[in-house]
Amino acid sequence: VHEKDTRLALKIARIEEKLDRDYHRQRMSTITALKQKKRTEDLIHALFVAHDIEQMGDALLNISEAIISANLGQLVDLERYHSLAASVQTLDADKDISGLQVEPIAQTRSGSSVSGITAGDSKDDAYIAIYKDGEKRKLKEERQGVESWHEIYPGLAPKILSYKKRGQSAALLIEHLPGLTFEQVLLHEPVGRLQETLDQLGKTLRSVWRETHTDKTVAAQFMRQLQQRLGDVYRIHPEFQQPKSQIGGLDIPCFDALVEQAAESEAAYPAPFAVYIHGDFNVDNIIYDPLEKRINFIDLHRSRYMDYVQDVSVFMVSNYRLQILDVPLRRRIMQLAQDFYWIARGYADRRSDETFDLRLALGLARSFATSTRFILDKSLARSMFLRARYLIEQVLAVSPGRAGSYRLPLQEIFVG
Repeated sequence: VHEKDTRLALKIARIEEKLDRDYHRQRMSTITALKQKKRTEDLIHALFVAHDIEQMGDALLNISEAIISANLGQLVDLERYHSLAASVQTLDADKDISGLQVEPIAQTRSGSSVSGITAGDSKDDAYIAIYKDGEKRKLKEERQGVESWHEIYPGLAPKILSYKKRGQSAALLIEHLPGLTFEQVLLHEPVGRLQETLDQLGKTLRSVWRETHTDKTVAAQFMRQLQQRLGDVYRIHPEFQQPKSQIGGLDIPCFDALVEQAAESEAAYPAPFAVYIHGDFNVDNIIYDPLEKRINFIDLHRSRYMDYVQDVSVFMVSNYRLQILDVPLRRRIMQLAQDFYWIARGYADRRSDETFDLRLALGLARSFATSTRFILDKSLARSMFLRARYLIEQVLAVSPGRAGSYRLPLQEIFVG
């Protein structure tokens, strides 16, 4: 422990593997002998002794994993260590993993762990790579998403340095991108830097949308997406699941009925074209490098050709749901969401996308409502859920022939 000897910790773990194999072999032979009903008492004692030794092996494995976790600075099991060790062989840094340090960065909502890897003996504490491990299906999707971006729009996504799979889990070693997340810029950088970042983001998005434009119509089906997640929303906030009611003689439909009605109406308003979208366009999935004045995207497992309104709505709501109580900063966040709307709206006008605002209202409703399953602050969650209902009611009030004249009530929605 004091010498931080990872190699010895791994040797201890291999003892557990051998004891486990020996125990199962001994157990099977003892059970076979017991069936002959000879020396049963001795055999039963032997089986208990073997079981105790097998448990000693489990204790050794715990010791091994504790030493490795202490050396790396975060909790890891042996399987995760082997995935990490196999991944870092691709780095130009010290190929002995004991010479590296692993720093936890985040835990994604899909259950993946994200860590930064640094060279332990370096004075520069910058990450040399990002390590991500979790469910194999999710990480396979992310790898495919990154590879697709490299083919469709090179330079926007990070490079995949390594992909390793082991059972039902997998690990990705990803190029570390210098810079700040959009969330960091929004919350901590001066106004000039924020405007610079927003301008560069708008420029990048317009370029991506132009380069990947296809005239094929596509339907995001925001209300169907919402219906699939409402169960999770109601589990966190059961008070949102209300029956239909009345105020005087006015019938107030329940939220589920509104969503179903809007889903049927939405079918009449497909997007007139498709572009390649991020798919999870939150403020923490956008990186800005102020030195290179460059935007990069991360966490790309949901990328596909789709209505660009999907990314627009997710980005706007990811700003709104930031749990910031400081009034001036909250006002800054709301203004940013409105400024981003005008960037997207400008592109829609140039492409003669007449139903942009109407589809955005449904996209925002979907994102407002589904995001509440991550929000435990009852006041903020209720505010978001009521905005979702308000937007759906607005869309349902639009006659089919006037869909192109609908305008999003931007300032009413994005206030503190």
